[in-house]
Amino acid sequence: MDFSLLLVLATFISGLIWLVDRLVFRPRRRARLENEARQLGAEAGMGRAVDKEPLLVDYAKSFFPILLVVLVIRSFLFEPFRIPSGSMMPTLLVGDFIVVNKFTYGLRLPVVNTKIVPIDEPERGDVAVFRYPKQPEVDYIKRIVGLPGDTIRVDDQQLWINGEKVLLETQGRYEGDANLKHAGLVKAIEMLPGAPHRVLIDPDRRMGSAEWVVPDEHYFVMGDNRNHSNDSRFWGFVPESNLVGKAVMIWLHWNWQDGGFDTERIGRSIDVVAAD
Repeated sequence: MDFSLLLVLATFISGLIWLVDRLVFRPRRRARLENEARQLGAEAGMGRAVDKEPLLVDYAKSFFPILLVVLVIRSFLFEPFRIPSGSMMPTLLVGDFIVVNKFTYGLRLPVVNTKIVPIDEPERGDVAVFRYPKQPEVDYIKRIVGLPGDTIRVDDQQLWINGEKVLLETQGRYEGDANLKHAGLVKAIEMLPGAPHRVLIDPDRRMGSAEWVVPDEHYFVMGDNRNHSNDSRFWGFVPESNLVGKAVMIWLHWNWQDGGFDTERIGRSIDVVAAD
């Protein structure tokens, strides 16, 4: 089950238990206790009886505010994600834990992901998290290269946007991660308008040529690891309604396969990492 749905249900149920008890059962308990106290002569100085809440109500009252705060932060402000694959290398590595700004593209209701307050629109070059169109319960992360109305053309390794060639400057071989899985790929800087960033190219893997026109309220996305990314070139466009938020920062890197904890990546802006 989707974690957002579980969080919403847990918050709703705990809040409902607390509210019903406060409005219905708590007054009844107090009335009963006061009646029992009067019968035992409490008004003569024996003290006031204590209202002992049921264990379920006590738990609900304790957890409801915590769950509510988590729900608000996670649904409308920020959400953490872990990078599980190398499709965004060299910008994001396997084991990076990132923070996603969820209000940049507008406030959305949890679970249904319906926008209720528009704020900003995605920009070319944003590293965005979105619900995979073919499997909406799965979150993907890619770079937005095509905006609504754009004509996107890919000739093997070369990207064209609205008939303009995007300059690609190669920078030699990529040294690879600790297990050398990506060693031998070519490093390059792609001069995407407004957002130059690093990419990896596999010279031994040809990608062919194709052209797309991005529909209204849709986006064309690609991974920075160009020859090893499952993106819009293979399954199409990302609907605006599938957007989750913009990835903004790496807050932790932990991956036992490449040496574990990397303090140098902590707190780094993703835009800065992409342009290094």
